[in-house]
Amino acid sequence: MSIQSVIEFHTRKLSYCAPDGFFFALHIRFALPLLHHQTYPDGWTTLYTEQAFALRDPIIAWGFGQEGTQRWSEIDIPDPFDILGQAKQFDMNYGFAVSTGPINSRSIASASRPDREFTDDEMIEFSKIIQQLHVATEPPKSLTDAQVAALRLIADGDRHAAAAAKLGISESALKARLSAARNSLLARTTAEAIQRARDYRLL
Repeated sequence: MSIQSVIEFHTRKLSYCAPDGFFFALHIRFALPLLHHQTYPDGWTTLYTEQAFALRDPIIAWGFGQEGTQRWSEIDIPDPFDILGQAKQFDMNYGFAVSTGPINSRSIASASRPDREFTDDEMIEFSKIIQQLHVATEPPKSLTDAQVAALRLIADGDRHAAAAAKLGISESALKARLSAARNSLLARTTAEAIQRARDYRLL
């Protein structure tokens, strides 16, 4: 099973655990996650983005300060912008947070529902899936020399044909190396793979 298939499988499982909405941000490094996904209401997502709530969110702050799970109602970090209060306008009345992984590659997730607190068992099940996603999407410690060489030439501005000629390989072989690098870095495009390789000090 490919990494993308694993991600999709676990994301579907999360949808069953939290049908009213959830989000995850995996392997947050240099303030950006390797991968993120959310199913919260569109109105909340728009407000959250426009107001840059991620920089002030008590759930995110808790996630960087703790590991484990915690109900929103039990998080005692100040919320001067009333982010959790504003979430209730979108029926996000109850929820909990999950935090796992080392501080330099932390994964943070959360789920909400309108009607009641999540049970301990529900939180445990959701948390297990997040931990599985965290492990499955662990960024590579290195790329192959061939992948690095291919990415570096494209990063320097070479087109596929020129890069392949410099490496003495066919264009299809070059594309295969770039595809393998994208898969390793969970990148959708070669440009994104180049940026992630630089961020992880692999390029």
